[in-house]
Amino acid sequence: MSDVADDLFGGTAADPPASARAGAGAGASAHDAQVPLAERLRPQHLDEVIGQHDLLGEGKPLRVAFESGQPHSMILWGPPGVGKTTLARLMADAFDAHFIQISAVLGGVKDIREAVEGARVAQARGQRCIVFVDEVHRFNKSQQDAFLPHVESGLFTFIGATTENPSFEVNSALLSRATVHVLQPMSDEDMQALLRRATEALGAVAPLPAAADRLIAYADGDARRLLNTFENVVRMLGAVRPIDEAALERSLGAQLRRYDKGGEQFYDTISALHKSVRGSQPDAALYWFVRMIDGGVDARYLARRLIRMATEDIGLADPRALRMTLDAAETYERLGSPEGELALAEAVVYLAVAPKSNAVYQAYKAVRALVKQDGTRPVPLHLRNAPTALMKSLDYGRDYRYAHDEEGAYAAGERYLPDGMDPATRFYEPVPRGLEIKIADKLARLRALDEQARGRT
Repeated sequence: MSDVADDLFGGTAADPPASARAGAGAGASAHDAQVPLAERLRPQHLDEVIGQHDLLGEGKPLRVAFESGQPHSMILWGPPGVGKTTLARLMADAFDAHFIQISAVLGGVKDIREAVEGARVAQARGQRCIVFVDEVHRFNKSQQDAFLPHVESGLFTFIGATTENPSFEVNSALLSRATVHVLQPMSDEDMQALLRRATEALGAVAPLPAAADRLIAYADGDARRLLNTFENVVRMLGAVRPIDEAALERSLGAQLRRYDKGGEQFYDTISALHKSVRGSQPDAALYWFVRMIDGGVDARYLARRLIRMATEDIGLADPRALRMTLDAAETYERLGSPEGELALAEAVVYLAVAPKSNAVYQAYKAVRALVKQDGTRPVPLHLRNAPTALMKSLDYGRDYRYAHDEEGAYAAGERYLPDGMDPATRFYEPVPRGLEIKIADKLARLRALDEQARGRT
């Protein structure tokens, strides 16, 4: 994987001297037109970084790590183009450490062995070593395990970069030896600052405000994408004319988002998709879904919204809807665009035709409202855990009825809400649709058993 394909950390806050940037792009001059703009603007010092204020602000975790003089193993988790590679490089520079980079997409056991040997050579000459693994989640368990003994021995500091949730994609043993730092997409304000920096670097006329907003919406928080797109537009249109929206349309065509990601049309369209699904209209839902895909919306965003629809509007009327939507999201992650979009389209149609229930959604909101305004009610003694003799002597768990020992595995009449609350309190009321018809029948039978049991006491 080339340096250009690595993560860019949002450009620079100020224009560093040419000498500070001369090493960017494999030693090319900052003014060398052959070096991509994204590489020319890669920060050379921590103070040049734009964005990630929650990690790099004064007193924040990574700022403290840089200033401490003691590097630590870490996992940098965040979307593309937010600076994972740049942060690793800057850390190596800050600690005067030998920097070894491995791509888990292209690398294997041979590369790991070579990294270990390189770290030993660096150690022999008294130099620290940082081993950076890009897309670490692509390594299998045995490959990830190969780093463990060397991290534990202190041979090198391990830094892994991933776009996937490390809780699921990084071995627990390796994860326990590293601090996870979460990087966020670049904010619009940070992207504006980066665009100004790019304009200056190219000697171009600043794009008009509406065009700048379109470019930033198109980049969707990915600094490298913004820089690459802007550089291509300037090359096509020339640097001496202002870029407006019409020029962007002519230059980028189908590549350009047809509406601003944060604008009214975007929110109107996602609202139309959601309401079409809720209204059980598969044709309309599929239409709005394709409109958003064609307009350039990130399919991952749509997947997240579909998951929300499955829980908010279908719920327990058809629990399969959530699983199907999660499977569609995973399929998209594996196949990408355009193949993976078909799985999402299938989920859209399924959600639209599925029976609808917002009963759990309404119950959850009702309980949230109650808990927010209610006092902190103690857990009843019979429901408390009693792992010690002292707790048992205080009657923790006393008279608790183990449901599996009761007829039908149901302790009729048992109280589970806090003392002082009406045992007949209801939050969840199933709707007469889908699986919730059966759920309602079961709850009615159980409540009748409760009333009978309480009537006998």
